Amino acid sequence: MSRRPSPATTPAPAKATRRPRGAPRRLLLAAARDLFARQDYRATTTLEIAAHAGVAEHLLFRNFGSKAALFREALVVPFIDFVDEFGTKWRTIVPETAVEDEVGGDFVGALYDVFLENRGLLKTLANVDVLSDAELAECGIQDIGRAMAILGRIGAEGIGIRGMHSKHHELAARSTVAMVAGMAAFGTTFFSGRPPSRREIVDELTQMSLHGFLHRDG
Repeated sequence: MSRRPSPATTPAPAKATRRPRGAPRRLLLAAARDLFARQDYRATTTLEIAAHAGVAEHLLFRNFGSKAALFREALVVPFIDFVDEFGTKWRTIVPETAVEDEVGGDFVGALYDVFLENRGLLKTLANVDVLSDAELAECGIQDIGRAMAILGRIGAEGIGIRGMHSKHHELAARSTVAMVAGMAAFGTTFFSGRPPSRREIVDELTQMSLHGFLHRDG
């Protein structure tokens, strides 16, 4: 007695893989940091950011509301957080026991890292004149000014602790920030061949900030 051929087995439909909760948000933040570091804020579209992140465009608006709000969270907030954290750490420093090269190195190193990771912020700040007042407010660029004022106050206090005098404490502090920002933004273009290591760059920036060219050990 012949057997009937068994019916072909229909494969079960593959289950759609869902990203972990919060993954689209993290992907969009990373994509925004990458794209804004390489091109102009206005020229970067929400569709381009979403495609770079590998998510649907509507998820950008669901998570952030607008391109400007995404920019603020991706690039401005990390800088503001850094300033706030350093301000908190600064208040715990005991001037009598603090080693200025260590404190300065921690500050310059952390500032260099946050600028290096968020070079798009520097690129946008360099072209800030093309943004409207509404864009400046929504992007959070105006918050940068308040953060810089905090750094200026810390710089003035640091100058006072060292017993030095300056007519322009805030300018001195902002000059240090500008020097670190410039190296983070353009450092790789300043060197031919192998660029210096992060440690070498941070050490030199720290020495420049604390001692300039003349009054330094090495």
